[in-house]
Amino acid sequence: MTTPTRAADVLARRLYQAGCRHAFGMPGGEVLTLVDALQAAGITFHLAKHENCAGFMGEAVHHSDGAPAILVATLGPGALNGVNVVANAHQDRVPMLVLTGCVDAAEELNYTHQVLDHQAVFAPITKATFRLNAEAADLIADKAVAIATTPRNGPVHIDVPISVADAPATDGGIRRAPARATVPDSAALAQARDWLSGSKRPIAIIGLDALQENAGDAIKSFLETFQIPFITTYKAKGILPEDHALCLGGAGLSPLADTHLLPLLHDADLVVCIGYDPIEMRPGWRDVWDLTRQNVIDITPEPNLHYMHQAQLSFVTAISPTLTALGAGTTTHAIRDDGQPEAAKAALKKAFPQDDNWGPAAVIAESRAVLPKGTLATADSGAHRILLSQMWDCEEPRGLIQSSGLCTMGCAVPMAIGRKLAQPDRPVISFSGDAGFLMVAGELATAAEMQIAPIFLVFVDASLALIELKQRQRQMANAAVDFGRHDFAAMGRAFGGNGVTVRNRKELRAALTDAMTAQHFTVIAAEIEPGGYDGRI
Repeated sequence: MTTPTRAADVLARRLYQAGCRHAFGMPGGEVLTLVDALQAAGITFHLAKHENCAGFMGEAVHHSDGAPAILVATLGPGALNGVNVVANAHQDRVPMLVLTGCVDAAEELNYTHQVLDHQAVFAPITKATFRLNAEAADLIADKAVAIATTPRNGPVHIDVPISVADAPATDGGIRRAPARATVPDSAALAQARDWLSGSKRPIAIIGLDALQENAGDAIKSFLETFQIPFITTYKAKGILPEDHALCLGGAGLSPLADTHLLPLLHDADLVVCIGYDPIEMRPGWRDVWDLTRQNVIDITPEPNLHYMHQAQLSFVTAISPTLTALGAGTTTHAIRDDGQPEAAKAALKKAFPQDDNWGPAAVIAESRAVLPKGTLATADSGAHRILLSQMWDCEEPRGLIQSSGLCTMGCAVPMAIGRKLAQPDRPVISFSGDAGFLMVAGELATAAEMQIAPIFLVFVDASLALIELKQRQRQMANAAVDFGRHDFAAMGRAFGGNGVTVRNRKELRAALTDAMTAQHFTVIAAEIEPGGYDGRI
């Protein structure tokens, strides 16, 4: 007997066809059919301990396999628990399908327990929100995947009523979204070529959009041909290996790094923005160039409505063919020889030294020295993330993932779990502040249940270090930023993993070496003194 196709099956099969193999969440009665359909379609459902962490696990898998993330939540409190990670996906440009269960339309007319308007909740923090309909399940699924994966990527919400999930449905075949323009018009391209050929002090800034278009090869060819030094945002680190001669490193949140990088932008006669999304940048990056004396080319997937910067030429086109066309028609170029980029690069290296005896910089330097190339890292929000993003060199795209747009705490641990699940043969380490780790420590149980062995490193200074630093800088009294010192290593052991506390480089080196061959996850609590970030970020 043939099992009839349900609306939930149509949706699940579309997600499988989009490359999805993992879904994360916490089930309730309202999503049992949906979970059953996902499993039947070949998408494994993973039980997390909180919907917010489930979404970050899904995001990490996306960074590994490129498929949209899937977050599943039941109605009411389950859906609302996922609001933070959905908003993060919206600001960090993560394609995510947010599937929530809900009561049927007729039932919610006279039933109020746990019932609220999910679409009203998610509309401001998603690219689109739908309510599944059995007659149009295939169309809704196609639109959701297309919208989520069309630049700029982002989350799409689908509310799935109980009876609709089980209702018979037909599949009319996949509908494809139209492609966007590939190259600029000829007049604008001619102007850009003229600026490029006449430039003596060019610089490029590369953002997340370049990663999402897999434009690394075209960028490498273009920058090397014209010898243009480049800066990346934090999430674009590794688009070219950071030991590349033209690489000036990442930027976005460090005022210390900005003292060396912003002067290069102020002095440039040509700025080429390549997939640069300024949502990652601090306020000091608003209007950092002057269009009255500088030429700016912006290659972007959507029109500039943020107004954080402006450009005389804005190409809303695909990056690789645009760079190829721009380079192909430019025959002359004066190679800069003023030594300013090299001086800035040397100054940055001195500003973020690797030789501290102990403290947060020493923890990062020792970790980078001990862990092999190919290590995948995740970073939580806080002072340590800013320092890590300046010191942790990446040799590949997405070698370090973090929350840069929303800067949400508690993301590093579940991201490390998702990465290790998707790429079990790669070393994976998360870097968390102690406060962020406490938010999500329950997910250690998830790592144990998945039988995976990432490394969870915690900076232990019993303080919201970044907020405490800002508080002191404003000469305010200490308040609401300090808390107790807890035994994080014991937490690791309590959840079935390994746990060790370290207080110097030698102990950290030994702990990392052991963790790389451990059969279970390891929590490394690196105890540092408060105030260790002063003058460092």
